[in-house]
Amino acid sequence: MNQKILLVEDEEDISNLLEIYLSDQGYVVDTYNNGQDALESIKKMEYDLAILDVMVPGINGFELCKKIREHYFYPIIMLTAKIEDIDKITGLTIGADDYMTKPFNPLEVVARVKTQLRRYKRYNEKAVSVKEVDEYDIRGLKINKATHSCSLFGEPIELTPIEFSILWCLSENQGKVISSEELFEKVWGEKFIENNNTVMAHIARLREKLKEPVKKPKYVKTVWGVGYKIE
Repeated sequence: MNQKILLVEDEEDISNLLEIYLSDQGYVVDTYNNGQDALESIKKMEYDLAILDVMVPGINGFELCKKIREHYFYPIIMLTAKIEDIDKITGLTIGADDYMTKPFNPLEVVARVKTQLRRYKRYNEKAVSVKEVDEYDIRGLKINKATHSCSLFGEPIELTPIEFSILWCLSENQGKVISSEELFEKVWGEKFIENNNTVMAHIARLREKLKEPVKKPKYVKTVWGVGYKIE
């Protein structure tokens, strides 16, 4: 069965171009030019990935991303004409998996779609293939690789696949400092690019879900100039 992609983009030239390139790769693409219609479709249809333009009429891309993350964990790629780091960080901290700034090469969008779908497929395959319980319990923080679940003092914590992978990587290396470069290459499976804030943004979102104090986090700690660790 062909994988289904939600595309929300109000610039007709861009949406038509992306739809052509993605369809040529065998993907089924549902295209919307506003957030409200897209949200109605999300409630009815099952998608494998979403591509969201930040500045669309009605419900903007950031809000739409939040709505999706309330119920679904499939990959989300954000599109924007802005270049400020704060916009990228905003998108990543609310649950987006990747971020592209216009203008972009549609072939790069297709490549990133394939990367995100491969990663999501591996995540789900692991979730059903592991038979033995493989779990860490770190002072009330439990993370289980077999069920891909996480809880804090018995309260379930909903993590995206990326957030889970980051927390698992840190948990299985307790006491060891993992650099941003190493985390990125292990979790995303790609070469780390200098000045990439992706890991930092996801760590911030992860800490927020774990109700970590900003200045003195109990679990995911920053070793300045080196990386992150769980003691």
